[in-house]
Amino acid sequence: MQDGLKILFVFVDGLGLGSNDPAVNPLADRDRFPNIGKLLENSVPLDAALGVPGLPQSATGQAALLTGLNAAKLMGRHIEGFPPPRLKALVQEHNIFSKLLATGKTCTFANDYWLDDVAHIPRRRESVTTVATLAAFGGVRGKAELAANRAVYHDLTREKLRDRGYTGPLITPKEAAEHLIAIADDHDFTLFEFFETDHAGHSGDKEQVFQTLEKLDRFFATALLFNGLLIVTSDHGNIEDLSVRTHTMNPVPLFASQPEKFQPLENISQLAPAIIQVLV
Repeated sequence: MQDGLKILFVFVDGLGLGSNDPAVNPLADRDRFPNIGKLLENSVPLDAALGVPGLPQSATGQAALLTGLNAAKLMGRHIEGFPPPRLKALVQEHNIFSKLLATGKTCTFANDYWLDDVAHIPRRRESVTTVATLAAFGGVRGKAELAANRAVYHDLTREKLRDRGYTGPLITPKEAAEHLIAIADDHDFTLFEFFETDHAGHSGDKEQVFQTLEKLDRFFATALLFNGLLIVTSDHGNIEDLSVRTHTMNPVPLFASQPEKFQPLENISQLAPAIIQVLV
């Protein structure tokens, strides 16, 4: 353990390590996405398939990332979307937030839900990150936190909140990163989830893909300045292969701004235990 170390974990959904052909992999264009390129060039590959046949999926992949368990193997298959009851119970019991809290560490999920009351979250629409957050903290960051810049909406700029009645100011990806860093500075461990990359990959819309990556690249221009340990990884590939609209079998990148703090990792289920070992 290093006293005073802060960890900021940025989870980017659907980000794999693809080919060097920019006609297939938009991330191969390092000039267009220099900050994401820096992350990828200084990352190590992690297996997201976890020895289970079929394409990796979000529910079991995210559960593996946040629990340290091979969720796909335990469930007998890769599970997409929202976790079913048995997988939800696994996340509730074994999530990294609860484990860190039990050791006296401070931690948080920085995403905003644009809610007045956490009870408004439909139980059948709880993502893995939501399940983990509710299990550990009993609530999420809502409207008040966003107004005080103490939460970050999943799209970074808050533009998508307009459809939900938000009338406040939009912000830049740079400002979103600054808000996130301020949150991370106050906690031992902070998680932020960006899932527009997965949505864009599934869309098959190249314009949406490039707009999403350009926004994320501007965000990382500032997030890379975080003074603690910045970790970036994913649950499966997708946006790195424009030839398909599905997830991929590609490994995912693991970027750590202080890589010397980790022993070599091979798959996504090994990350949460490694983070705990660094902090505790």
